[in-house]
Amino acid sequence: MDQVEKVIDEKKQGKPLLTEQKEGNSKKLFIESYGCQMNMNDSEIVAAILAEQGFNTTGDINEADLVLVNTCSIREKAEQTVRNRLQKYNHAKKHNPKMKVGVLGCMAERLKAKFLEEEKIVDLVVGPDAYRDLPNLVEEVEAGRDAVNVILSKEETYADVSPVRLNSNGVSAFVSITRGCDNMCTFCVVPFTRGRERSRDPQSIIEEIRSMHDQNFKEITLLGQNVDSYLWYGGGLKKDFHKASEMAQATAVNFAQLLDMCATEFPKMRFRFSTSNPQDMTLDVIHIMAKHKNICKYIHLPIQSGSNTMLKAMNRLHTREEYLELIENIYKIVPEMNLSQDMIAGFCGETEQDHQDTLDLMEKVKYSFGFMFAYSERPGTLAAKKMEDDIPLAVKKRRLQEIINLQQEHSLYRAKEHVGKVQEVLIEGTSKKSENEWKGRNTQNTVVVFPKEHYKIGDFVNVKIEDCTSTTLKGTAVGYSENN
Repeated sequence: MDQVEKVIDEKKQGKPLLTEQKEGNSKKLFIESYGCQMNMNDSEIVAAILAEQGFNTTGDINEADLVLVNTCSIREKAEQTVRNRLQKYNHAKKHNPKMKVGVLGCMAERLKAKFLEEEKIVDLVVGPDAYRDLPNLVEEVEAGRDAVNVILSKEETYADVSPVRLNSNGVSAFVSITRGCDNMCTFCVVPFTRGRERSRDPQSIIEEIRSMHDQNFKEITLLGQNVDSYLWYGGGLKKDFHKASEMAQATAVNFAQLLDMCATEFPKMRFRFSTSNPQDMTLDVIHIMAKHKNICKYIHLPIQSGSNTMLKAMNRLHTREEYLELIENIYKIVPEMNLSQDMIAGFCGETEQDHQDTLDLMEKVKYSFGFMFAYSERPGTLAAKKMEDDIPLAVKKRRLQEIINLQQEHSLYRAKEHVGKVQEVLIEGTSKKSENEWKGRNTQNTVVVFPKEHYKIGDFVNVKIEDCTSTTLKGTAVGYSENN
């Protein structure tokens, strides 16, 4: 669960995904995406596959021939949100009886054909590795038959599919580099819904980025459940690397090398990545980040708990001490780095001392951002099978609130460190609070707002930071940056 998903603005969850219309397409696709950036990128892959089958996206559900919802299974609340949304589709289907409804993604993979029984409105259930089969499945439902494909793949990376950029701002885009996860954290359902780790051919990654570069995109986020595990040796699962030929092993490309390739090939584009796992991150990656100005100085580095007892129970293959040593080395190599965390409050067996260990670790690191949740038992995980969810809800909520309160203090502390500095900001759009201000992000992934003046979306601008809140920097533009 090392949270790729939480980087997405929650207000964008479920927003109909739109793109340019392909001439000659007569059928309408309404697609919503919940959860992680990987889901958002998968929805772009789905739209590309269905565009070849005559579908254009629409923002009006009432005119849709096919309605798809891309789902998340990380927490119970995420699944309930999807179920509530499916109920709202009933109204649209009453007005358009020919409309077909499909469920994609992790929730589809977890529930499989059971979804058809539980949600009568659903005609189509498709797992994350089966999107190439969508044309056949759509034919099945159009013929009046239910359709299910939730077979996990050992090879599928969709490397040859050029995603349709949905609701794009024309500035930033996601590029998936790995699929699946081999880290069997006891609380996490992802290995069961997205399968084992496999990496994408680096040349296909470079070619997709080149396409984005030619369309004048300015920033790419490299995506994976665990990007630091990226390892291309000619194809196949990462766990089978040791079986590869000596030549394949000698010419393999790891994440640090891929990051170096991307930054070198496209020096005028900015690069981010998400998500990292502390046990897999190497200092080679940090040195590459220091080497290239166009690699953003921000790492989402989940730990989930500051307690060694909890880390062991979660099957996190590192200790608190090893994590803090990694943090220390990161700051030595890149002093301006911003870090964010994931924390789970109230995991099975968590004592008050375990909770205090988490707060203590937070005090030592002082993260810039945080993504914090009360533990939610997920069916099928080792924790659900073998551990008792024994922390009362009231205790979970109290501990979670203490974590949130402390993170808010640290977020303000880190934000204040930017005040008085001139920082490069990539303009992404208009501020939510004022039509007269631009918003963008600095290299550390902090939101910056400033008066619009004569600048435009996609410009790299130097901004003098004059004030801040715990979440936003405020300043005045002092000119274009050299990267513009």
